[in-house]
Amino acid sequence: MICTIGSRHQTEIKKQLNIKTIFDMDEEEEKPLLLNEDDDTNGVWRTSNNTRSSIFPFRSQNSVAGNTFLPIEVPFSNIAQPTEEEPDSVVAVFVVAFDTRCGNIVEWNTPTEVDLGTVEFKAMPSGAHNIESDFIYFRLKNLFGLSIYEKLRLDSSIERGARMKSVGLLAASYTTLHRHMQFLENQVRHQLQTPGKYEQLEEFFKDRQGMLPPMSSQPESCLARKIKVDNFPQMQITHPAGCFSQFIQFFGESIFVLWKLVLLQKRILFYSQPPIGVVCYRVYCACCLGKITLDGFDHKQPKPYFYVNIADIDHLETEMSYIACTTESIFHEKNQLYDIYVNNQVVTATTHHNESILKVNKVDKERYKNLMNHRRDLDHQQCLGDDGLPSEEHFCQTYFAHLNNQLFQTLLEASMSHDRTLTEDHVRAMGLDPVGDRHFIMDLLELYAIDVMLMAENPCCPV
Repeated sequence: MICTIGSRHQTEIKKQLNIKTIFDMDEEEEKPLLLNEDDDTNGVWRTSNNTRSSIFPFRSQNSVAGNTFLPIEVPFSNIAQPTEEEPDSVVAVFVVAFDTRCGNIVEWNTPTEVDLGTVEFKAMPSGAHNIESDFIYFRLKNLFGLSIYEKLRLDSSIERGARMKSVGLLAASYTTLHRHMQFLENQVRHQLQTPGKYEQLEEFFKDRQGMLPPMSSQPESCLARKIKVDNFPQMQITHPAGCFSQFIQFFGESIFVLWKLVLLQKRILFYSQPPIGVVCYRVYCACCLGKITLDGFDHKQPKPYFYVNIADIDHLETEMSYIACTTESIFHEKNQLYDIYVNNQVVTATTHHNESILKVNKVDKERYKNLMNHRRDLDHQQCLGDDGLPSEEHFCQTYFAHLNNQLFQTLLEASMSHDRTLTEDHVRAMGLDPVGDRHFIMDLLELYAIDVMLMAENPCCPV
């Protein structure tokens, strides 16, 4: 059986593409989504004699065609570190409080001309009254926000035994929010203990204020624009040690199901009761799964929406792709808003077609074991005291970036070959299952308009 996919854009793709392998990347390549602040290895594991090494096994050139899984060929390449620190771009600071008569209110903000919209429901999520503290990343129109929430128990009937507040800020970019988490933590405690004292917040804004970005009908990540690899922003948020590796362990073998869904640009919604901060990290980590750094490859890099609530429903209805999280269970009933719903470790789809991609196949299991073996090797080397090793976070993200590069480079090279065929050997070389991943591959080819003839040598087998 032969399936032809995406022929309508083949000529455009050939003109646009200038494929560069991972071995040819220079320091001007796309910046990674997350950088370890203390990591100066530039993504390269150097041995004791300062030569480049790899913690990934190379594929044998004489691989047996019948092998189920071929380890990913991914030496660490030089991933450019930012040469200059991005300036702060804080455009508003605010205090949100819970009023026993009115509910969530904006108690104070500066500057007053910035439209805060529904920030009182973003900064203090639904269900926050059940917990003592939390942190929330969110998006508000064309701005990004971070707030710190805390509850102070009181002997006061007027405040019903508790005072609840959030202190937060809005910025034009999400890449600098992490710098201010400690300050916000201190300020929310200050506001709980001495309400109405805003002098420190005013001074903070004077020191950190940035320009308000031009208004757009869509957030930055949704604009129809070509993303250039040399100006893609670094994403760096404060996180507990091992955030990305914990994300992988939390989902286990299903991490490769999420990986496929992210590459297919599905609308993915994570649900959890408060606290929501750790789920904001899962949104971020899911975005990292889709990183592609092929030079000239026109690709909308996934960006996080972080926390959303019912006030975002109208906006979400217009989105073709997003990754977000919520504490509001009403979203479960509104499945027209998303393609994939993730409740803790349970991943469900709204359509039968997407359900076929949710199945963990044999290659997914083998690839997960392969990834875990590499992580154990890295842990062992770190225990031996080698300072030239990448951090575990950097390792995990580099693994998926190179996995994506290899997958798309194989597809694109096949599309520009003489016969434009994609065989089972190609599929295995990409680390995929020729049978179990057939629907995923077909959807990928259609989404990215890659013109190949997909060969099915065993059409009688279930897919």
